[in-house]
Amino acid sequence: MQNVLVTGTTGDLGGSIAALLLSEGYRVIGVARRNQVATQLENHPNYNHKCFDLSDIKGIPNLVSEVVTDFGPIYGLVNNSALGLDGVLPTMHAKDIQSLITVNLNAPIELTKYVIRSMLLAQQGRVVNISSVVARTGYKGLSVYAATKSGLEGFSKSLAREVGKRGITVNNVAPGFMHTEMTARMTEDQMNQIRRRTPLGRLVTCVEVADTVAFLLSRKASGITGQTLTVDAGASG
Repeated sequence: MQNVLVTGTTGDLGGSIAALLLSEGYRVIGVARRNQVATQLENHPNYNHKCFDLSDIKGIPNLVSEVVTDFGPIYGLVNNSALGLDGVLPTMHAKDIQSLITVNLNAPIELTKYVIRSMLLAQQGRVVNISSVVARTGYKGLSVYAATKSGLEGFSKSLAREVGKRGITVNNVAPGFMHTEMTARMTEDQMNQIRRRTPLGRLVTCVEVADTVAFLLSRKASGITGQTLTVDAGASG
């Protein structure tokens, strides 16, 4: 059974990704700062939860060591966890800016650094980073968030070149706006504006994004690396 480490599994998207991967026969190790595991994950024999705050950068090596010791080599890594703090830049507090950079960019880089060592030994692996359409389209009040996601995409492209010859792929999935904790703060007018801009006339679902992640982890995507797959109902097309 192949091990996939998924971060942010207590959130809407992370939970959907984990549940789908479990249904496809993977063992999922979920990492999140909360212990409130959804019932669909908690009761599954192949789901294992690690309560860990990814802002603790120095603790990441020990986290990965524990996972490998407990479950063996890691086949897949899904860097999904992210902070969604918003605010226009001139009035954003310095600690909020730093928190976004730490959790959304520094933590995925550090986590990938240690997880990928397991993949290099096995000469196979999949890294999927969850980006966002705002990395390329922009959105008012999300400049720092967008910067972290743009950085993640650049990181993925270069890393794909570093590890490709060892049988490891590195890709991004860039979701559009979904019904999640992050978008819950948006007004209904804002959400309707987004819906009207999409050719499909709706928001994408967490399950649709999870399907794309599962595809990139699969054998069917073995020839895809250094790419960003956008799942946004066509809004940015």
